[in-house]
Amino acid sequence: MQHRFSKHIEENFPSLTSQKVVLAISGGVDSVVLAHLLRHSQIDFAFAHCNFRLRGKESDADEAFVEKLAQQLDCPFHLQHFDTDKFAEDHKISIQMAARDLRYAWFEELCAQENYQSLLTAHHANDSLETFFINLMRGTGLIGLSGIPENNQLVVRPLLVFSREEIEVFAKENDIKWREDASNQSSVYLRNKIRNVVYPILKEENPQVISSFLKTQTHLQESEALLEDYTALLYSKIVRETFRGYELDIHELKKIPNSKAVLYQLLKDFDFTEWEDVHLLLEAQSGKRVFSNTHQLVKDREVLILEAIKEKPKEENSFLVNCQQDLNFSLGILKQKKVERIEEKTKNTAYFPKELLKFPLQLRKWKPGDYFYPFGMKGKKKISDFLIDEKIPVTEKEKIWVLCNESDIIWIVNHRTDERYKIQPTQTILKFNLIS
Repeated sequence: MQHRFSKHIEENFPSLTSQKVVLAISGGVDSVVLAHLLRHSQIDFAFAHCNFRLRGKESDADEAFVEKLAQQLDCPFHLQHFDTDKFAEDHKISIQMAARDLRYAWFEELCAQENYQSLLTAHHANDSLETFFINLMRGTGLIGLSGIPENNQLVVRPLLVFSREEIEVFAKENDIKWREDASNQSSVYLRNKIRNVVYPILKEENPQVISSFLKTQTHLQESEALLEDYTALLYSKIVRETFRGYELDIHELKKIPNSKAVLYQLLKDFDFTEWEDVHLLLEAQSGKRVFSNTHQLVKDREVLILEAIKEKPKEENSFLVNCQQDLNFSLGILKQKKVERIEEKTKNTAYFPKELLKFPLQLRKWKPGDYFYPFGMKGKKKISDFLIDEKIPVTEKEKIWVLCNESDIIWIVNHRTDERYKIQPTQTILKFNLIS
């Protein structure tokens, strides 16, 4: 195995021999074997160990073991303690997810501080197979079935071509000691259940299951690369960058064979999980949207608009407007004054008879069910229908404010006043002007 490993490094990761490298090491057989393989391959590296304080004295014993191994192999030793239970509780996530987030955040910080160019982890072929089944159950796309990548920016995984069995045999043959985590034998977690229950069944049916999987993984990765290249050729026809984010042309998408696969490929890096809902947007009515943790995808007539979700400061959605007093809100400053006649007519100005206004007025965001009587028209109209007729983009509708006189909406700010409040002769005129 040592010879295969050294050759693997030489052919696929030659830069590791000249880089400043750190190894994420737990004390388990995988990372300990990787440490010995690296040392015999003449690669200089440091240790980075996390004590998650989840197993009491056992966690402290892991720490002591790793520190001693670092001394034996003459490696710099970095250590970090975490209150994992509290972090999981505060962030309302599982212990496993908390441990993952904590360690990778620290690894990135450590690499930046110490100028490490690569972070090595001891993921192996069995880990990749387990990830395959987890992603299969979650319904991820082709990339989720392609296994764990060998190289992902900072992270390098040089053991992915080796099975767990090979690693354990190498450890025993070379009298390498390691720490055994008893929780690995529990089938409470899904990954452990695949490892301890599903994998033995697969191996019984096919003793070469890992070798077969690695071949399948290569085919899947090649198919993924082919789809990436195909999507890149179509990108300029489908996607247009705007000040709001990205617009995807629905008409062009529908013309393409296998449009669902292309849509997935275009959006796979934006954390969407409800892919059926994403696909349904192609036929949905304007205004429908799908959210990921970081982005929203909105149907707006013949385009899908992809926007990052920005954390907005909480703002008031309603204000009282007193007579002839300025009001500052999110759209700008609403000014009012008494005038002798109607001056310029623009969308950001409105004129009302003072005699009909009962102060304080209310300025608020519009909501479904709101209606008014559009100036110059007979009868009332829902504001939602008015905005559609005015071709207001879906993403702008949430920014619409209305000025109310008691229960009457008298102005859709920046758009249209109400017919019932048009100026009659002899009435006192109040001019409202929005300065943005």
